Amino acid sequence: MRVRFTGEITGIGSASGIRVVVGNWATSPFGTVADAMVETAAGHRILIAPTPELAEFIAETYVFDEVRVEPTDLSLTAHRRIFTSESLEITADVGSRTALGRVIALLPHRVSTSTAWCAITDLIARVIMPGVRTRGTAGRGRREWYGATDVRAICAITGRLDGTDLGSLAPVDPPCRFGFSSTPARPSLTRVVTTIELS
Repeated sequence: MRVRFTGEITGIGSASGIRVVVGNWATSPFGTVADAMVETAAGHRILIAPTPELAEFIAETYVFDEVRVEPTDLSLTAHRRIFTSESLEITADVGSRTALGRVIALLPHRVSTSTAWCAITDLIARVIMPGVRTRGTAGRGRREWYGATDVRAICAITGRLDGTDLGSLAPVDPPCRFGFSSTPARPSLTRVVTTIELS
């Protein structure tokens, strides 16, 4: 059985050393939802999800030290994403399409989101973007594929985690350790279709 999450992933690093990956899912088995995965400078990994059901599914797929179930909200405009929950607030300014995004945009959607294409792009990603994979094995023996359809640069951020200021935008470095893949080191918004094969 395979399930799909269609939406976007925003990967952000900060001067404080806190890295954040915000998932904005227009369609998913859990409806329209937004979640956040956070790794602190000390390596503490936190999941923030709006429902126990989504939190359980994500925690079974990835690895966290702490799971928080909190109401989440994501405000979207053409050039900004604002994620809010009880413990995390982050505003990201979205810039222009990257060179990689321009290449991906040339592909038909059915090609760029297919698991066969993800197997090919995985070989490329691991060479040109250390820490990034487009297919792999997740928790509970699940297999997963990331089919990117666009990539845009993140230009600036503001935000707080548990009242601590994140500081200015920085690379996602070191890579996040939630699963088999991190987001690119360059802060970016990636439109993506995530396919998960349940064991």
